[in-house]
Amino acid sequence: MDQHTDGLHVSEQAGSVNAPLVQRADAIVGSFGSSAGTYVYASEECVQHDPRKIAIALERAPHNELIRAPGGRQFTLRYVDGASEGALAALLACAAPAGTPVAADPESLSVLALAERIAASDIPVLINGPTGTGKEVLSRFIHDRSRRADKPFIAINCAAMPETMPETMLEALLFGHQKGAFTGANAASEGFFRAADGGTLLLDEIAEMPISLQAKLLRALQEGEVLPLGATQPVKVDVRVIACANRDLPLEVEEGRFRADLYYRLNVFPLSLGALCERPEDIAPLAFAMMLRHVPRGMNTPWISDAAIALLAQHTWPGNVRELENVVRRALLLAGDAPEILPQHIVFDRPARLVTDRNGAQAAPMQGTVTPINPAVPAAPAEIVADDMGASGAKLSNIVQISEARAILATLEACGGSRVAAARQLGISERTLRYRLASFREAGIAVAGGRR
Repeated sequence: MDQHTDGLHVSEQAGSVNAPLVQRADAIVGSFGSSAGTYVYASEECVQHDPRKIAIALERAPHNELIRAPGGRQFTLRYVDGASEGALAALLACAAPAGTPVAADPESLSVLALAERIAASDIPVLINGPTGTGKEVLSRFIHDRSRRADKPFIAINCAAMPETMPETMLEALLFGHQKGAFTGANAASEGFFRAADGGTLLLDEIAEMPISLQAKLLRALQEGEVLPLGATQPVKVDVRVIACANRDLPLEVEEGRFRADLYYRLNVFPLSLGALCERPEDIAPLAFAMMLRHVPRGMNTPWISDAAIALLAQHTWPGNVRELENVVRRALLLAGDAPEILPQHIVFDRPARLVTDRNGAQAAPMQGTVTPINPAVPAAPAEIVADDMGASGAKLSNIVQISEARAILATLEACGGSRVAAARQLGISERTLRYRLASFREAGIAVAGGRR
């Protein structure tokens, strides 16, 4: 007999044998139902399940292991300790369908539970939070839980609207236009509002929308109709609007950069997503989810060790979930075919720097900095990183590449310049190592020649 709840579908045997792990996971999933329909069973059971649904076989074992079947929806999760953070994180990540929220922190779970209740209505929603915290994922969650789930979900990034684009063009993008409405309008276009008719329109980074366009957006929200450019009659639309902002909109209103009437029209039900460092229990499940996203199907999926999880939890995550994704992708590259991601595979986006106290003594590295790729391997020469930072600037892409270069160059130096030995220690092929070294040189990062 299966245990059917608002969360996981757990077989009786799995619930009995894996009780500590299953009970925690089911309580989390059941709080917002993101993984409802996921089937969990004991690995020794012979079960039949819908191949379109996610199924996870659980097994207590002497070592941790995560295996994904070629189809991508069947998992085998072997774990040592059902009370460990890694086992719970791996189960939550496996259970979540692609594109759905992955969460375990009480703050995130409360937001998701509230979002599920909001989804039942058609009121506008304003989601506030720093860049990279998952506002679009939350918006999609609201859409998928609403009566509009089978209708379009259209996402617009208002920051991507070019400042130099004429106002008529911006208006046409949102509300559509008739043929011949302006120079170059060789055919009519329905615009984003009409494309989302019956569904949901996400206006991301709404604070970046030109103020001249905000008045027309307000009218569309109030009247439930749009006037395509060049038309004389408005067109009715049934659209649920979700707006996201990474700025303080009340302050933007005070400074005259955002219309007060539009703000109050959107702010019917505000939701707030905190920075990743404010919801630490989300970090491990998100890390496993990112790993599953980026490990090609058919390839071995490494386990994230408890020590690596502890290291991730100590970081300040200024780049939030996007930075975590960078770190996980980098760790997968450095781990190679290793069965576990270890602390030496974790390289953060910021270069490491030691903190000295007032007496000149060296203290621990600052929180949020790079952890050395391997405690036994000396760091890359400081002048290489410093020079490249000065030459490349502080763009995130440059910082990421320099951090990766630092890890690879440190290993190459420790191996006496031998590319074969360095590639073996990094868990990558020599060809991949040569490619990375060449890309560093092209980016202007100083790379000493290595021997085979």
